[in-house]
Amino acid sequence: MGEDGAVTSAPQRPDGPIPTPRLIATDLDGTLLRDDKSVSPRTVAALAAAEEAGIEVFFVTGRPARWMDVVSDHVHGHGLAICANGAAVVDLHAGREFVQVRSLLRAAALAVVDALRTAAPGTSFAVELTTGINYEPAYPPFFKDPAARIATAEELLKEDTAGGAAPVLKLLAHHSELAPDAFLTLARSAAGEYASITRSSPTALLEISGHGVSKASTLALCCAERGISPAEVVAFGDMPNDVEMLSWAGTSYAMGNAHPDVIAAASGRTVANNEDGVALVIEQILAERIARQQA
Repeated sequence: MGEDGAVTSAPQRPDGPIPTPRLIATDLDGTLLRDDKSVSPRTVAALAAAEEAGIEVFFVTGRPARWMDVVSDHVHGHGLAICANGAAVVDLHAGREFVQVRSLLRAAALAVVDALRTAAPGTSFAVELTTGINYEPAYPPFFKDPAARIATAEELLKEDTAGGAAPVLKLLAHHSELAPDAFLTLARSAAGEYASITRSSPTALLEISGHGVSKASTLALCCAERGISPAEVVAFGDMPNDVEMLSWAGTSYAMGNAHPDVIAAASGRTVANNEDGVALVIEQILAERIARQQA
């Protein structure tokens, strides 16, 4: 997304040698993807080389499953991706089928709505479900969905007494006047007891998940299933919704275009997303691996 002066020289590496990881976890927008949302040929080659070397690659994103087509062709092996800031694990080899869902309880979402209506008048909401997105009339439809239902958040979050309601992945909150970081700080103070609140947009758009649900916590679950420790993970990110993941991973890189909080959380820093910062680090990791094998 680009909230800091871009780094375009060599990566600032963590202290000491970087062991060959067992898993690479990378955000997408502002990190793996260039600003035009493409995956560069260099990055495609680096991801394939990592997988060939036996390193698992997980895409860990705030995007919903329906927006994963951009990288579906570049998932090898397991085929899994972590979406919606950890609220869902999806199988991209099986048509974006949900493998795991960590939903936001509707009662908790309603409590957040009530708290933010009081703390930040003018907030508008959208509700991201496993079946798609619905939003309030005042919410900016950044990507219009003709199938979306439009109603108040309270109506959209009303429990279905028949038990047929789709799980809520995220509540989205937008404010047209507050600064993005100020809105995040205010929301965490007013409603942080009910849910996990973060952001990845350059606008005042918050992403609200179930309490304790984050990229980091879901990645930790996926790694535990594979017997992979945090020390065996290298992670990449650029925005506040990546902070927990970068802090959890044994080695982590903030992109050259990263938010200051991300730079503070990461153990290293690479070049900007438009300069293929993820690919550059992967290439270095693999080159060092070969050098150790030949030594």
